[in-house]
Amino acid sequence: MNLESLASQLRGFVGITRKKQIGSLMQFFPIESERIIASFGEDAAVIDDGEEVMLLAADGIWSKLMQVDPEWSGYCSVLVNVHDIAAMGGWPVAMVDVLSVDDPEIMEKVLRGMKTAIEKFHVPIIGGHLHPDTPYSALDVAILGKAKKSGVILSSTARAGEVVVAAADMDGRVHPRFAINFDSTSFKDSKTLLMQLGSMQELGERGLVKAGKDISNPGLLGTLGMLLETSRVGAVVDVEAIAVPAGLDLASWLKMYPGMGFVVTAKPENAQERKLVILQGSEEIVLFDLEKECVTGIH
Repeated sequence: MNLESLASQLRGFVGITRKKQIGSLMQFFPIESERIIASFGEDAAVIDDGEEVMLLAADGIWSKLMQVDPEWSGYCSVLVNVHDIAAMGGWPVAMVDVLSVDDPEIMEKVLRGMKTAIEKFHVPIIGGHLHPDTPYSALDVAILGKAKKSGVILSSTARAGEVVVAAADMDGRVHPRFAINFDSTSFKDSKTLLMQLGSMQELGERGLVKAGKDISNPGLLGTLGMLLETSRVGAVVDVEAIAVPAGLDLASWLKMYPGMGFVVTAKPENAQERKLVILQGSEEIVLFDLEKECVTGIH
């Protein structure tokens, strides 16, 4: 694929562009607590709790996904929250939800999907709020997790000279009605999934990674761009080194939520300036110049 074409597709990808308004919201949320270790820019806020920390996160399901598959939306509402906690090197404790629906059939499908994920990931929903009579359908879930303070993995701690490592489970399939979702979890057993999620906790507690995020709706490079922006560094990625699931092309894969995937930085190698550069053979393109533009607007 032409590298400039790939970069153009990713810059305009809605999974990335819809993140840009995050930074403008921060002025309305002053943080005046000494217990807050980390907040905006992280997959979960980090709250001091002695030798451990509390991890607090929330995710809203994209309305487009709710429209095409309410049951998958319910499943994903749990999946994405569990991943936010795992990305921080933690373990999930419990969730609460806010469900708004205009159709009893849609509500049943959403709840069925949530139940499947709750049983698969062993994380209960213990409360929340229901709007049973809204003129629309929407789902939002918040999650509480814990982590050892010494093992927390932040997005804001990558430093120049570290290497980027991305890992995703490629044993999966593209969702039949939502082409930017790759399902690598719904057909797997709990033991396998919990082992995969627990790998981040082990990496954090052993000090093997410097920074990390779960690969979410912006895709692999979009998620990496968010990490780099929060850490105020840049990176070079050889796109020919990116593994792609069988039957998919690189551009499609880079615009997918992979279901089970993380990107981290690790041991120092060669320092780079604050840009995200992609390579293909002898050609290179600046995907994001983080001195001049943003992914989220946080920095």
